[in-house]
Amino acid sequence: MAVIVAFDAPASFAAKAATKTIPIVFVTGADPVKTGLVDSFSRPGGNLTGVSVLISILGPKRLELLRELLPSTSTFALLVNPDNPNVGADAPETEAAANAIGRHLEVLAASTEGDLEAAFTTMVRRQAGALIVMPDPLFFVRRAQLVALAARYALPTIYPAREFTENGGLMSYGTNLSLDLAQQAGTYTGKILRGAKPADLPVQQTIRLELIINLKTAKALALTIPPTLVARADDVIE
Repeated sequence: MAVIVAFDAPASFAAKAATKTIPIVFVTGADPVKTGLVDSFSRPGGNLTGVSVLISILGPKRLELLRELLPSTSTFALLVNPDNPNVGADAPETEAAANAIGRHLEVLAASTEGDLEAAFTTMVRRQAGALIVMPDPLFFVRRAQLVALAARYALPTIYPAREFTENGGLMSYGTNLSLDLAQQAGTYTGKILRGAKPADLPVQQTIRLELIINLKTAKALALTIPPTLVARADDVIE
């Protein structure tokens, strides 16, 4: 095997544990230095390098966007996968942001497909007025189910990537995963296949963010999106 490409933190850590010799190109929303994937951004060391995506530290910003849409909402829910290494930073930062603005945050966990239905039932029982879905491979793969559950329970939800809004989700805020990451990971993979060493390739950081709003979903939820929010959107689905 010439090179391993690992998407998101769980796969990246599994690849690192599996080999210390085969080059690994990772794509992760976690901080690769804080989580121990690499020694530093400029000098990753070992057999790993890749792309650090600015998605896992955006919980407070997603909360801010939901609050702008729903200023009277007092309780928000945060959906996380407890098996994801990012959770250790994601949940506390978002909870601190909620406390700072006098709002309550219910942190709910789902690590399997079957957990998702139960999580939404709990949100409704605890009277959450809106939901923030954090980045996770399970949630991305099950995005159609998540969007359907949010529609069934009439729960305004913000997601971490545009693919959710394209599936009918209300809003998303994050990096364009399909464009940015495939290109950058592919570039590094090509360099390694031509002889470059991962230790000599600095970890790249993707910081281009986009806000996507689905006005059709907003109408179905009987929500009026503030004109200021629409004006800031990078894309509006009608």
